[in-house]
Amino acid sequence: MRVEYINPFVETAYRILSEVLGGEVKRGQLYLKSTSQSVMGCAAFVGLAGDVEGRVLFDMTLDTALRIASRMNGEEISEFGDLAKATIAELANLITAQAVTKLHELGFRFDLTPPALFTGEKMEITNQAVEALIVPMITEQGKVEVNVAIRERN
Repeated sequence: MRVEYINPFVETAYRILSEVLGGEVKRGQLYLKSTSQSVMGCAAFVGLAGDVEGRVLFDMTLDTALRIASRMNGEEISEFGDLAKATIAELANLITAQAVTKLHELGFRFDLTPPALFTGEKMEITNQAVEALIVPMITEQGKVEVNVAIRERN
């Protein structure tokens, strides 16, 4: 996986989380994962196709998702209903759209799928034939893992 593909997602996630949450964001230690991995409870999934194929996943607990949705909407949200779901999907959309714009400026061409939201316990994501790079972002609302698995098309 080329670092040119990863950096725009990590940098944009850091900047957008800082802006929309209004607090300090700390980057955790990045790591690679080549096998299946558990999802924390709420994952926004965005697929990538074109010069590259793969996906970006924004993974967090349901509690973190609720705290983020509450902060972004300026009101207490206690249930993971339509407003919270739409807010987390929009956060994923903001980050990936701006990261892909940066990649287009560098000459890479690919498209995004609309964000899909997965919630529940004991979910697992399997990376087939591509390693995932995971960068934890620690916010006041909780941890959001930016999970990127991209490979060049053959």
